[in-house]
Amino acid sequence: MSHPQPASSATLPGPAWAARLSAEIGKAVLGQAQVVERLQIALLVGGHVLLEGMPGLAKTLLVKSLGQAMGLDFERIQFTPDLLPSDVVGTLVYSPHDGSFTPHLGPVFANIVLADEINRSPAKVQSALLEAMQERQVTIGGTRHPLPDPFLVLATQNPVEHEGTYPLPEAQTDRFLFKVLLDYPSDTDELEMLRRWGSATRSPSVEATSNGPELLALRQGVDEVFVAPQIEAYLLALVRRTRDMAAPGTPGLRQLAFGASPRATLALYQSSRALAFIRGLAQVTPALVQEVAHDVLRHRIGLTYEAEAAGLSAETVVAQVLADVPVPG
Repeated sequence: MSHPQPASSATLPGPAWAARLSAEIGKAVLGQAQVVERLQIALLVGGHVLLEGMPGLAKTLLVKSLGQAMGLDFERIQFTPDLLPSDVVGTLVYSPHDGSFTPHLGPVFANIVLADEINRSPAKVQSALLEAMQERQVTIGGTRHPLPDPFLVLATQNPVEHEGTYPLPEAQTDRFLFKVLLDYPSDTDELEMLRRWGSATRSPSVEATSNGPELLALRQGVDEVFVAPQIEAYLLALVRRTRDMAAPGTPGLRQLAFGASPRATLALYQSSRALAFIRGLAQVTPALVQEVAHDVLRHRIGLTYEAEAAGLSAETVVAQVLADVPVPG
């Protein structure tokens, strides 16, 4: 009697979808496999992502390619000092023929919105976008307009330029599921980039390989990933450890001025489930929680001046948190 063979990870809905999407985005963007995986997680849990990296690392191309591969409406907003909130969310337009006002919806009414160089615009404009991110709706002239579903904001910023910028306050960065750091490509990837796009007549071409209804259906699969009570306790302990490090009276060097918020706990829980789903796993493991911990926590903790003077960074503190909290067996 023959027994049915277990399905390979490539035939499961999560890994198959992730592989399709990665392959299509890879036609335009090389060497950012982990970043693409984080964007896939954000799509699956409905979270937003802050992308930080040096100029020329294809942040804009990556987001545009994601929208094309998903077959979703994509809008790019270039944040500048003279940008107005109405340029983002929309405004009322007066009609002189009948004296009426009709709403003109802004570029935020898209499935994927790229907020390019978000720290180039003042707080009023940043708040308009971040309110839409949180509430999933925009109020124009007293009327509420729901944003499309799925809705994802991908914001970029440059880590080295500070002249003429308006850094995002901690309360606003906390609304991003991830803060993802982009690095330079490897020698092999950069050489392949030259061979592909060195010609002036060639440009990346990405086709739709998924769609909104498929994404919304996949989210139900994420909710079916099992999280054991000891894993729940583990990720909660990680977040609470950051708060302990910020408590007054902490012996030795007080590294943190403030720890991670409850949003961090939810983000760890949701993103580790989504990572398990696209890896074809039925349950969350401690290793998966550790994989997403840096991207979830780095923008949700605040270093003290003493810690910065001692040469510490958010990366080293998160690494210490992971080392301090016992891993469940």
